[in-house]
Amino acid sequence: MSVSIKIQHAVKKFGENTVIPDLSLTVREGEFFTLLGSSGCGKTTLLRMIAGFNTIEGGDFYFNDTRINDMPPHKRKIGMVFQNYAIFPHMSTFENVAFGLREHHVREPELSRRVNEILDTVQISELRDRMPRNMSGGQQQRIALARAIVIEPDVLLMDEPLSNLDAKLRVEMRTAIKRIQNACKITTIYVTHDQEEALAISDRIAIMRKGVIQQVGTPIEVYQHPVNLFVATFIGQSTLMDGEVVYRNGHAFVRLFDGTLLSMPGLQEGLPEQEPLILCIRPNEMQFAVEGLHAQVVERVFFGDTIRYTLRLHNGQMLEMKQDIHMPIRQIGEDVGVQLHADVINAFRKTDETSVMKKAVMA
Repeated sequence: MSVSIKIQHAVKKFGENTVIPDLSLTVREGEFFTLLGSSGCGKTTLLRMIAGFNTIEGGDFYFNDTRINDMPPHKRKIGMVFQNYAIFPHMSTFENVAFGLREHHVREPELSRRVNEILDTVQISELRDRMPRNMSGGQQQRIALARAIVIEPDVLLMDEPLSNLDAKLRVEMRTAIKRIQNACKITTIYVTHDQEEALAISDRIAIMRKGVIQQVGTPIEVYQHPVNLFVATFIGQSTLMDGEVVYRNGHAFVRLFDGTLLSMPGLQEGLPEQEPLILCIRPNEMQFAVEGLHAQVVERVFFGDTIRYTLRLHNGQMLEMKQDIHMPIRQIGEDVGVQLHADVINAFRKTDETSVMKKAVMA
């Protein structure tokens, strides 16, 4: 069965170095939950604390209502999938997957039934008798996933399991992992530094920085409504632009460098006049227009279904803009107008980089 996971005020130190200062988090039963962040942010350290591979210097960890701080790893009913697969090179696919069941004293015919069932689930039944040296990276990763799931764990932990695969295979495997997790309903914590991967497969995401969770939310929430500038720039590509709050007839606007006034309906109420802001503008949050910011096309890159333009504004600032291939194609050197989609752009205080948008609420 799956469990919920609750972490209260976790602390992790390596000598005098505090990696996780004070972290609290709840993962729901059966949820696919991703820890996302750059290298060194503490995500793998936290995963290993949940698994029991790292000591806990402070706080409490629970599976449902059971405190697991002092529980040895083999009693926590977890399945673990590592970055380097960690499958046995001298064992066939069947024996690799059966290994954990034998350790749990599962006997025939139950052992073969469960192994064959999980091999079918991860779609490698035809590799039952093959040795790992004769397999691709994706096939080996499916063995590692099958071995972790076949023991019917309460929690599945995955530490950057796709980072050693090529780009096309990563897309195929992340789809397979999500499908398998949905079928098995196992509470899953997935660690990655790949934003696209996290957005594609997660029920919810925790974005980490220096051992601190910056925001927890669904993929749509963290992408569309980031709580601070770090989250906004970490998830997806964006251009930053300065602005300030001004009022006209009692309504708040954001004034840009050239005097353009943006009416942003998502702004919080009560912002002070001339509050300095930073706008975070994604490539799909603008369009070419007859009127708007004056710019010049300096670069154009074709991506199949879209074209990515680099535009230079009159103040020298660069904008990255994405447009559907079916729209009129602009030429390098062409002077253009750019209209910003003010209803979806995010804005942040320049002083502390926190959001000033109504919907940017920590979940």
